[in-house]
This record gives sequence, C-alpha cells and structure tokens, in this order.
Amino acid sequence: MRVRKRILGVDVGDKRIGLAVSDELGITAQPVGTIHRTGTRDDFTKVVEAAGTCGVSLIVLGLPKKLDGSPSPQTEKVARFIEELGKCTTVPLGTWDERLTTRSAEASLIEAKVRRKARRKVIDSTAAQIMLQHYLDCHRSED
Repeated sequence: MRVRKRILGVDVGDKRIGLAVSDELGITAQPVGTIHRTGTRDDFTKVVEAAGTCGVSLIVLGLPKKLDGSPSPQTEKVARFIEELGKCTTVPLGTWDERLTTRSAEASLIEAKVRRKARRKVIDSTAAQIMLQHYLDCHRSED
C-alpha cells in the first residue's frame, strides 16, 4: 500500500460546516472540527486554511440528495458553494453522496451516550467523517 496525502471531507450545512480528514494511507477518516458559518468568503477561507493545515491533496464535499437520488434545494446550495470554493483554492475538489450521514452521525452519538448539548458540537464533523469514510471505502480498491 502506498502512502499518499490526506483527503479533507467537508459537510456543508446552512449554519455549520463539518470537517474530517483521512490518514495518509486513505484507510480511516477522523473528525477535525466544525466551522460556524459567518459569511461565504470567510467560510471559503476557513475551509482552504483547514486544507492547508491538514496537508490535503483533495477536498471531498458531501453532496446532499433526496432519498431517491434526485437533487434537492440543498443540493443546489452546496453545488454553488463548491463552484465558488473552486475559485479560492488550487486543491482539487470532488463530491460524494452524503445522504443520511447526519442521521447516522446522530444515531452513533446517541448510541455512545453523548449528551444532546455535546452532540450539537460534534455532529457536523461526525457527519463529515462518515461521508469521508464511505468515500475512502469505495475508493480503496482503486489503488
């Protein structure tokens, strides 16, 4: 197995942006934090800074879709975010289906007996971790 740079997983929401990063082997994803949205330019700056801090070679953004796979209003918002983010960084961008990751994250945190107030602080980065882990699992066989 060859070593490669890390991948940043990004879960874009209306109020917060969850971040997760892969290990250098592309096997596991770990949550690394949440950005509280304050303005589009500031949001882009913080994502680009996180990518630089983590030393990533790819940013994978979760693309929310309806359960049937069709686009939703949120899909369009995230697509615009991705388009504008692409103008702010030279790091390649990719997308990955993020359906139900927030629900999965919440279920995992409840199962781990994390209190509601604490869950709010980590749910977005946990959702980003789940989305990125799915991406890594599906791309591992391509190496």
